[in-house]
Amino acid sequence: MIGVIVNVAAIIVGGLIGLLLKHGLSENIKRVVMQGIGLAVVIIGIAGAIATENILLMVMSLVIGGIIGALIGIEDRLDRLGQRIERRFSKQEGGFAKGFVLASLVYCVGAMAVVGSIEAGVAGDNTTLYIKSILDGVTAVIFTATVGWGVIFSSIPVLLYQGAIVLLGIRIEPYLTDELINEMSAVGSVIIMGIGINILELKHIRVGDLLPAIFIPPIWILLLSLL
Repeated sequence: MIGVIVNVAAIIVGGLIGLLLKHGLSENIKRVVMQGIGLAVVIIGIAGAIATENILLMVMSLVIGGIIGALIGIEDRLDRLGQRIERRFSKQEGGFAKGFVLASLVYCVGAMAVVGSIEAGVAGDNTTLYIKSILDGVTAVIFTATVGWGVIFSSIPVLLYQGAIVLLGIRIEPYLTDELINEMSAVGSVIIMGIGINILELKHIRVGDLLPAIFIPPIWILLLSLL
């Protein structure tokens, strides 16, 4: 849970800094900081992905998981949810409500929150959550400076949401082999690399649709054991 706690702390600290910088930061500073973070996320994704010992399983997981995600429309559903909430609260003057809802959505609804929490619970690896903490801390500064102090309280749903996923990962970890955990992390790392590419705005990767790929390795290995 340490990764989740660090993430929550980063949002709170970033929000408090944002209150001090109410007039906001220059666009150039925001852009440079986000580009640096984006590059770091790509490298972390690559480093985790090359740890796979079964490249065919990784490719198959991404293909099958991507098909499932596209059929369900995970990415589009998340986008529509965000747009509905943004339209609803952008018309209101209540800075707390707008900041709280928008920040909660950004911090909770995303591949990095899911992948990072699963890795923390299953493999005890908090690296992704630490990177997410940096991202969330930086955006908390920007959000709070522009939409209000409600952003700080978005740390509460982050704690509950990501904490629940971590606890779930801890519960299922005893049933997973080291090899399986490694392959799940490798697939998750590919998705993380896609997040980095999105941050750099090089190309839009539909990482939301790829989320089911993380769960293909255990399903595949279970099916093989039944044959």
